[in-house]
Amino acid sequence: MGHTATAQAGSGGLTATEHRLANGLRVVLSEDHLTPVAAVCLWYDVGSRHEVKGRTGLAHLFEHLMFQGSASVPGNGHFELVQGAGGSLNGTTSFERTNYFETMPTHQLELALWLEADRMGSLLAALDEESMENQRDVVKNERRQRYDNVPYGTAFERLTALAYPEGHPYHHTPIGSMADLDAASLEDARTFFRTYYAPNNAVLSVVGDIDPEQTLAWIEKYFGTIPSHDGKQPPRDGSLPDVIGEQLREEIVEDVPARALMAAYRLPHDGTRECDAADVALTILGGGESSLLHNCLVRRDQTAVAAGFGVLRLAGAPSMGWLDVKTSSGVEIPAIEAAVDEELARFAAEGPTAEEMERAQAQLEREWLDRLSTVAGRADELCRYAVLFGDPQLALTAVRRVLDVTAEEVQAVAAARLRPDNRVVLVYEPLAADAAEGGEGEENADSDENEGAEQ
Repeated sequence: MGHTATAQAGSGGLTATEHRLANGLRVVLSEDHLTPVAAVCLWYDVGSRHEVKGRTGLAHLFEHLMFQGSASVPGNGHFELVQGAGGSLNGTTSFERTNYFETMPTHQLELALWLEADRMGSLLAALDEESMENQRDVVKNERRQRYDNVPYGTAFERLTALAYPEGHPYHHTPIGSMADLDAASLEDARTFFRTYYAPNNAVLSVVGDIDPEQTLAWIEKYFGTIPSHDGKQPPRDGSLPDVIGEQLREEIVEDVPARALMAAYRLPHDGTRECDAADVALTILGGGESSLLHNCLVRRDQTAVAAGFGVLRLAGAPSMGWLDVKTSSGVEIPAIEAAVDEELARFAAEGPTAEEMERAQAQLEREWLDRLSTVAGRADELCRYAVLFGDPQLALTAVRRVLDVTAEEVQAVAAARLRPDNRVVLVYEPLAADAAEGGEGEENADSDENEGAEQ
């Protein structure tokens, strides 16, 4: 089934059609003939929030296993075929989904669709102990290189564990623990695949220089015979009170180049007007070099070398406002924390100016346009809104909702949420006192890290 592609108000003329195969696979198509390329994006409704205690990291491990061969494409063949055809590809895992994507020359679109269908339908035929051990080692090395052995590498993991209590589905991050990665068995992986890697648990979007009728025919041909699976259990409840109710703190003494203050504030769920207001608030406060915290700490006081504040949007649990400040040489954390609290309290009391609202909303609009301006970015956004909110069309009008937010709503969410009793805090101290006397800090954490590790 499907419907006519009609441009909605505020969509910038972009359109998308929706279809559903008999086996439950949701399909979203969007034509764009500007360049002769097409993007294929496949989101599976499974992420680290679906994992159980003792098996953390399994969703991310399986992302890697999906590149280890299938019935018709052994070994590294998926990469070789796509790259040999002039395309690019990858996959990522987050709390709430796992995605796979290719961008191909238009005349190679059928190849990408066949490859994705082949591993959705036949990966179990190729999944064995050798591929399991190979990718287990790859993921463990990734953890060492991106988390355990880099400055501030475990900060997000530590903040998440503090912000979401023990037993909460978001308490652990997608990378998983070394012990749980070691404990995962081949049968665990097979059960995981049967449960979650079914067409009725996925959304496939194809965007670009496509013939919709031909594209849908290929999708029906390659995906239509894959059986659905009804054994999936819904993720555990991720709801929490609006406010943490206390400040939780942890101090880490490590070999880091500079002292750092990091904090996570509990924010409204993604998909709500309040979350959009929080996004505007944190953009004003810490979104780039024109932000209030950067101007206050880096430019005016010169007590920090970097200061950022952004939102990790989450649909199944309260979102997280991530604050990251790296100090200048000799500056101690209490001075930074006092300045941050003063700026947040002033903002909550006075609210944003008209100029600050205009600049922040323009920045968020540009980011939205950047995402939708590429076929790959648009394909990903269509999948995101289909999987998390049930309606891919929302991707085409998301900016309108941000631009509708008022200064009063921004002030209200700041007053309600950006409070000392609604945050968890990490304080980083260098191993040696003289280490704090000089290193240049890093910019605030990459959001891709927060959403999981890339292949």
